[in-house]
Amino acid sequence: SLLDKECFNVPWSEQSFLEEANNPIATYFLAKIDEKIVGYCGVWLVADEGQITNIAVHPEYRRKNIASALLKEVMNHCKDARKIILEVRESNAPAICLYEKFAFKKVGIRKNFYHSPQENGITMIWGEI
Repeated sequence: SLLDKECFNVPWSEQSFLEEANNPIATYFLAKIDEKIVGYCGVWLVADEGQITNIAVHPEYRRKNIASALLKEVMNHCKDARKIILEVRESNAPAICLYEKFAFKKVGIRKNFYHSPQENGITMIWGEI
């Protein structure tokens, strides 16, 4: 997607989006302004555990609480979950701050989890650790 190319060094392929659209455990929430998609957040929900797959907001629309609104929708969708897990780039301070605002806790580091550029991922969990 164009939004993914704006937001990520390694955007998902069109095939990946098509597979997610047909994934029965996946739910995606969109943020739209004037019919333009400016953000999205995806989550997999299996039994009582959520896994946030991606959250993205177009650079021109950041710092307008769009990511917070999307995360609230995901949290509501996962209201019966014991925990919600995500990974975030170690250098992505704004995202880490957002997740901490929603009571996610840092629980581990995944060495070289990201590439282009190579970087550690921080695993964060909301709920049962």
